[in-house]
Amino acid sequence: MPKIKNILLPLSSLALAGCGQVPDQKPNIIYVFPDQFRNQAMEFWNSPEYAAHVLWQADPVQTPRLNAFADESVVLSRAVSNCPLSSPYRGIFLTGMLPERSGITLNCNAERPESSLRDDAVCISDVLNAQGYSCGYIGKLHADHPTPNDPANPGHYVSDRRPEWDAYTPAEKRHGYTYWYSYGTFDEHKNPHYWDTDGVRHDPKAWSVGHETDKAIEFLRNENGQRKKDAPFFLTIAYNPPHSPYESLDDCMEEDYNLYKEMGYKQLYVRPNADTTLWKAGAARYYFANVTGVDREFGRILDELERLGLSDNTIVVFTSDHGETMCSQGTDDPKNSIYTESFNVPFLIRYPEKIRPRVDTTLLSTVDIMPTLLSMAGLSEYIPESAEGRDLSPALMENGKECDLPDCALYIRNVNGERDADGLVRGFFPVARGIKTHTHTFEIAIKRDGTLKSVTIFDDINDPYQMHNIDYTREPALMEQLLGMLAAKLEESDDIWHKNGILNKLNF
Repeated sequence: MPKIKNILLPLSSLALAGCGQVPDQKPNIIYVFPDQFRNQAMEFWNSPEYAAHVLWQADPVQTPRLNAFADESVVLSRAVSNCPLSSPYRGIFLTGMLPERSGITLNCNAERPESSLRDDAVCISDVLNAQGYSCGYIGKLHADHPTPNDPANPGHYVSDRRPEWDAYTPAEKRHGYTYWYSYGTFDEHKNPHYWDTDGVRHDPKAWSVGHETDKAIEFLRNENGQRKKDAPFFLTIAYNPPHSPYESLDDCMEEDYNLYKEMGYKQLYVRPNADTTLWKAGAARYYFANVTGVDREFGRILDELERLGLSDNTIVVFTSDHGETMCSQGTDDPKNSIYTESFNVPFLIRYPEKIRPRVDTTLLSTVDIMPTLLSMAGLSEYIPESAEGRDLSPALMENGKECDLPDCALYIRNVNGERDADGLVRGFFPVARGIKTHTHTFEIAIKRDGTLKSVTIFDDINDPYQMHNIDYTREPALMEQLLGMLAAKLEESDDIWHKNGILNKLNF
């Protein structure tokens, strides 16, 4: 692992940061990440050949296209989102840096001016653009602090909502993406809007996932010169569903809802840790409907790749920014927790003839995605020194070499810092840190005064639904082991908990 640097380097000085090489070639890359799509919401996990690799039952969803795609892919059973929240995830994915250095420590809105993607960050799209790729972004971005920059109404926010969450992203903040059809964040699934490459707003009055897939297919066909002819492309597709709202047919397609509308709670909720007395229990039908809808639209992209003869030389990733608790653990918060329903995300990657389809237990973190994809594309020498993750391509490639695999993955949870006289949030409070190992989930949370709030330990092998928090005072050897692993991970990442010596100040 190279030493992490806070100073970002220009593209001309990008340096090697990986544990393996791949042949010098430039495959296309398609990165699809619907929002709030949990790993358990994929039907294939209930098939015998997949069920043997996990210890839980999959949701009662229908995902035929993902089932077939899994058979052609490396399927990671233990991939995690280091900070399972929309904006911080996007900052980590784009930059290969954890939140303190990407600039995005909290979900972006107008009350949090200090949480925004750094203008000087070297993003994966910057690197690929510099290496001749045509880069396109379609869908939800949610990585910038909203400012009064509405192209149609200069000096004003894009809506009258306070605080504003949505945002227009001007060309100078697109980080190498030359085709643009995106928005900040807006949660009306059948009334989406987008700003195109030229800053023109579009209101298609259509279900967002279907419309965005239409735009992706136009990009693949290059119908209007969206990309350079004969150049490799990097297409990022950020669907919003199955993210909330999930309350009515305004939120999903009726054909998909009809698959679940007659199902009772005992059929919908197969996880024994689910509390169906929570107000959102009925949301499962709409959530699963959007899961099935996303599956269908993802399949349309795969079909178009095949029709155009692009499948063999295209790396396709299907993943998500975080999961959805959906009544598990008795929490109303669908994300931003270390519970497996939130922290564990789908990660399927297909690269024909280059990777062998299988289920893999590698603990891939969000921060590893940038260096791994660049290396798989034959661009390991251009991984920026600012990238904090590991190049895990040797663990995924068909003929890859062994590399230094992580023994745990870092978990980060931040909340608002103090508010200033104008009511704006300044900084953040690092309320919890934790790790996921191959056998355990471990989290320590602190109070605002820095004292211990809680310790959470789950045995994920013997307690896969995380229903029994282990009393750390009764398991001193386990606690010592997990503390040591967490401390090492915090030091490796130069986390604020390490810099402030928080672990050393706690009384266990």
